[in-house]
Amino acid sequence: MTGDELLEHLRARGALLSGHFLLSSGLHSDRFIQKFRIFEDPPTAEAVGAALAERLRPFKPDVVVAAAIGGIIPGYIVARNLGVRDIFVEKEAGAPALRRGFKLTRGERVAVVEDVMTTGKSTAEVIGVVEAAGAQIVAIGCIIKRGNPTFLYPLVTLLDLPLADYTAAACPQCADGAPLQDPGSRRA
Repeated sequence: MTGDELLEHLRARGALLSGHFLLSSGLHSDRFIQKFRIFEDPPTAEAVGAALAERLRPFKPDVVVAAAIGGIIPGYIVARNLGVRDIFVEKEAGAPALRRGFKLTRGERVAVVEDVMTTGKSTAEVIGVVEAAGAQIVAIGCIIKRGNPTFLYPLVTLLDLPLADYTAAACPQCADGAPLQDPGSRRA
C-alpha cells in the first residue's frame, strides 16, 4: 500500500475529521486522524501492516515493540508479516513499562511501531523502555506522521501528512470559543 492509497482509504472511511481536537500529545488541532477506522477493516489493516513491514524488513528486527493502545494492532500485523515476536509497552503506575510477562533480551534487534505520530512522545516512551532493557533499536516504523519529530534511529513511514497543531494558548479554535473534543487514548 502506498501513502496515496492509505490517504484514499482514510478519506473513504471518514477517518480524517475536522473540528477542534485535543491530541494525545496535549496539543490542539483542527484535524484528527481516527486511525481505528482503518483497523476495523481487516483487509485494509493487513495491507497497511504488510506495507510497513516491508519498509522495516531491511533492518532485520528480531521483535516489534509498540505502544498501547494505538500501536497494538499495527505492531501485531507488522510482526506477523516479518515473522518475528510482537510485544507492547503500556503504563504501570503511570510510567511506561513492559508488563504481561513481556521481556527483551540484551542486544535483541527491535523495530518500534507507531500508528500516528505528532510529537513522538509515545515513541520516545517506548524507546526509553527498550533502551533500559539493553535491546538495540534498529528502526522506527510509523503508519502516519503528522508532525515532525526527530529520533536517533531511522524512521520509515507510510504517509507523511503534515497537519497544523497548536498549544492551547496559540489555538485559533480556542480563541474562537469552539468546543474541544478529546478523542485520544493517552488519557483513557
